[in-house]
Amino acid sequence: MKTVAFVPIKMNNERLPGKNTKCFSDGTPLVRVITEKLAALKGDCIDEVYCYCSNPAIKEYLPEGVEFLERPTFLDDKFCKGRAIYEEFVKTVEADVYILCHATAPFTSVEHIRECIEAVQQGKASSAFAGQKHQTFFWKDGKPFNFDLSNPPRTQDMEAYYTENPSPYVFTKECFAETHARCGLNPYIVECDAAECVDIDNADDFELADAVYTFLKSKGKL
Repeated sequence: MKTVAFVPIKMNNERLPGKNTKCFSDGTPLVRVITEKLAALKGDCIDEVYCYCSNPAIKEYLPEGVEFLERPTFLDDKFCKGRAIYEEFVKTVEADVYILCHATAPFTSVEHIRECIEAVQQGKASSAFAGQKHQTFFWKDGKPFNFDLSNPPRTQDMEAYYTENPSPYVFTKECFAETHARCGLNPYIVECDAAECVDIDNADDFELADAVYTFLKSKGKL
């Protein structure tokens, strides 16, 4: 069962220019954090790891074991949706199982990435992702969404909702052919903590991520 991982990278980010190669306080570029984790799993549960980018300049930031795969420049357009990127990669690289990770969500643990991969490889589900569990009070349009305002429950008794963590999404070739999405119905969900689910969009996010990175590094978790 051929399993490949890919990290799509755009070098012309608008909200935070140079985001994917921006360095944390110790000089480590953002893109290197998630690619090192995937490279560590190469030869184990992953066969090939790609950085999918239109600009060869990204190669100097990649660890050993990660291959540069040049992608069409039309995928860098600001109106291009992620789905087009995934479809182009799947069309280009043949595999049975695909692992999509984003450099902007670098803190998912290697153990949780492995769990997602093995769940799909072992047939527990046709797709898997890491996510954060929420049992709390949600409001929508100024009204309670998931609770009775006159009789609120204990949070531990509330129905659980999950938000997706952009690293990783794991899916079979057949699942993608059916949904053309990075996840299918009834996915296997690996529960992650808040630190693992930090996602970087803007400068403030990066400052928070730098603090999380420094903390995780001090605890030997990176």
